[in-house]
Amino acid sequence: MIADVDVDSQVWLNGEFVRLGDAKVSVLDRGFVFGDGIYEVVPVYRGKPFRMEAHIARLQRSLAEIRIETGRTTDDWKALFLEVLQRSGMEDCIVYLQVTRGVAKRDHRFPADSRPTIFCMASPRKPPSAQAREQGLRAVAMPDLRWLNCHIKSVSLLGNVLAKQHAVDAGVDEVIQFRGDALTEGASCNIWVVRNGELLAPRRNHLILEGIRYGLLEELAQKAGITLRECIVTRNDVDHADELMLSSATTEVLPITRFEGRPVGKGVPGPVYQALRASYDAVLAAL
Repeated sequence: MIADVDVDSQVWLNGEFVRLGDAKVSVLDRGFVFGDGIYEVVPVYRGKPFRMEAHIARLQRSLAEIRIETGRTTDDWKALFLEVLQRSGMEDCIVYLQVTRGVAKRDHRFPADSRPTIFCMASPRKPPSAQAREQGLRAVAMPDLRWLNCHIKSVSLLGNVLAKQHAVDAGVDEVIQFRGDALTEGASCNIWVVRNGELLAPRRNHLILEGIRYGLLEELAQKAGITLRECIVTRNDVDHADELMLSSATTEVLPITRFEGRPVGKGVPGPVYQALRASYDAVLAAL
């Protein structure tokens, strides 16, 4: 029994709905043995999936990168997300999808005849707290020690788990990771830096997972007249930022108001964050 998990909820596993408490995957599944798989998380507001098409596009890109062929089209994935959502009966939730290479004899090489394991479930969505939105989060720096294919949304998340635990051990909310002098991302979020009125974003490449909110914040910044510059963001930029922010599917967009124990800017959510947050809320209200 797992606390706060509804084991009686219905989940989709390899073509059929089963009770979560009864869902079983072989110990020889390559997702279990090697972390050989892909996942996606789609947030849902008032029964409406948010940016589902973009999440599915990223799913398809990640599957292609690691050469898992499911035979499913974009419309197939969309239908699955919507069916799982409808079965859940929830209005505000996240829909989680995981695809692994399937069950095979333990061998590092791709198996010739395995069939992908596909799992999908809906879980309650916990919105960011009023305190996080209005007072901001605390973060510390750490070196980014993960592999070099961070653009793939892999279920192999040990590096992210260790980064998140680093934040927990430091008594803060998040880490900000650097490869050498260059900003990459948080433990499970994109990081944004404001300096001199500009919004700075790390370049989209194999060193970061491009969050779906990356494109959204681009759109919101443009509408708000905020200059967004995609560039190599340095440790100095972060140390001397006027504002810091993070974004992800579950945290939306939130301010970081303390970094390495020091206030960021004036130590309160700044005007660029406030503008983007208001625009983000307007997009959600219009769903």
